[in-house]
Amino acid sequence: MILCITEKPSVGRDIARILGADRPMGGYMEGNGYWVTWTFGHLCTLKDPADYEPGWKPWALSRLPMIPARFGIKLIDDDGIRRQFNVIKDLLSKCDEVVNCGDAGQEGEVIQRWVMQKAGCDKPIRRLWVSSLTDEAVREGFSHLREHKDLDSLYTAGICRAIGDWILGINATRLYTLKYGHDRQVLSVGRVQTPTLALVVNRQKEIENFVPKDYWELKTRYRDTLFSATCKGFENEADGQKAVEEVREAPFVIDDVAKKKGKEAPPRLFDLTSLQAEANKKYNIGANDTLKAIQGLYEKKLTTYPRVDTTYLTDDMYPKCGGILRSLKPYASLVAPLAEGKLKKSKKVFDNSKVTDHHAIIPTGQPFSAAGLSDDEKHVFHLVAQRFISAFYPDCSYEQTTVKAHAGKIGFKTTGKIILDEGWRKVYAGKKTADISTDSDEDRILPDFKPGETGPHEPVLAKRTTKPPKYYTEGTLLKAMETAGSMVDDEELREALKANGIGRPSTRAAIIETLYKRNYIRQERKSLRATQAGIDLIDIINEELLKSAKLTGIWEGRLRAIEAGTYQSAEFIGQLKQMITQITSNVMHDTGNRCIVAENQEPTKKKNAK
Repeated sequence: MILCITEKPSVGRDIARILGADRPMGGYMEGNGYWVTWTFGHLCTLKDPADYEPGWKPWALSRLPMIPARFGIKLIDDDGIRRQFNVIKDLLSKCDEVVNCGDAGQEGEVIQRWVMQKAGCDKPIRRLWVSSLTDEAVREGFSHLREHKDLDSLYTAGICRAIGDWILGINATRLYTLKYGHDRQVLSVGRVQTPTLALVVNRQKEIENFVPKDYWELKTRYRDTLFSATCKGFENEADGQKAVEEVREAPFVIDDVAKKKGKEAPPRLFDLTSLQAEANKKYNIGANDTLKAIQGLYEKKLTTYPRVDTTYLTDDMYPKCGGILRSLKPYASLVAPLAEGKLKKSKKVFDNSKVTDHHAIIPTGQPFSAAGLSDDEKHVFHLVAQRFISAFYPDCSYEQTTVKAHAGKIGFKTTGKIILDEGWRKVYAGKKTADISTDSDEDRILPDFKPGETGPHEPVLAKRTTKPPKYYTEGTLLKAMETAGSMVDDEELREALKANGIGRPSTRAAIIETLYKRNYIRQERKSLRATQAGIDLIDIINEELLKSAKLTGIWEGRLRAIEAGTYQSAEFIGQLKQMITQITSNVMHDTGNRCIVAENQEPTKKKNAK
């Protein structure tokens, strides 16, 4: 018998149906030469400190840092988990071969391998690796099962991540709690959690410490068009008013009219982080709720594997895209123009070198019906479908006009833009998306200016005030985590920075949820604010290694290198052991009498405001 182990009962029953294992048994399905069983997500976890050394159970500074000679796993203490594990263990002892059918990603690999390891599996193992759960994809996946050893580096990266989080999280949490906590209040510190909190705290301090500054800009109106002076703004009104008087008496002369045609490519397909950011921006859906929605759509076979960090498709997906587009019946009017010729194939969409395990999130091609979908799932599917359709539309073509002029010794400039062909913007009914940053002034249609023309004008001095940066929202915080704190709009630069982002696409939402639960951040409308406890915790941590997004991003880059087989796991773990030892020593020698009093309120997070 061939034993298939999936990550969820619902997925297990679906795969069992496809394989013909149609007889329900206790905790598994049977038939056609297959047993199909399942986990409930994580059945195993790394051991607790007391499992290694009984003396590590009490929290005491004298026992830190706690570093086991060898890490081990154990079953999660739950009756239901124990029962299901025993079912799996029994089937493993009797089967001839195992097919690992866990989610095709790093976390899924760890979940399944830990269960098989704990059960003492000694049978041949192969791996089902699919990007969607459609019947066609599953059947194709079973006809091309991967070798178990091919995913060894993926598993190694996963256990390094878990061990790294254990070393830093458990030791640093006990260390800071015992040293600085008040009245047994636990101070939660984590490898990704703390630098993420630091991003929110540092942004909040930047806003609170911001001192607004007035300045004045010189503008003038000529032929009902507003021109801006090319010189910098004036720091005081008197200097600005003097410039106004100088240009008021001088004729306004058009020096140059330059017209340049340009194109805007369609926004990139979604990876998980950009989808979460867009759903938060457009529908105010939280990051965790977006993950739940796209996971639900994946399990309903409507979208592909969600926990991805690429915005590209592989070349072999191109022949399937026409069929996927035709399956989107509710979007027939948008798809129809694409059927008139050969489907566009852009290097910004199809690039094998930019895809490792899974491609970008797209519809699967299964007939779409909104019946049975939650509101969040409907909204998220709409975003995915819209983005997929727009990828095959032509670029948006425009003509941009830049007009330069002068009055006296001061130069002026204005710009305008004419859309020649909306292209992909038609999919969004002419609206700009989050990926397109265009100054609204540039969208003006300008009069037909001629070089050398001159005429009267009306100068004016406009008062402006510098503005602080904006508070993070869940969407902008996710993007900051993805790029290790570097806020960038350029998509190509964003792709490059992903290599050293903090956290993984599948875990970033959970990190934000943890910060809510620990009462380190709260939500005011869409803005994220750090609580006093969150601010105090970041202030009390002197070690940049614990709270720097960029340094944490370097660790994440090393984990990705371990996954790629280009970096040694022993070196990664060794560095973390060395680091927690140094941090422990530093904190122990802190002679200050600082203390953090955490807020005891309920986590402040509002449900989606739809």
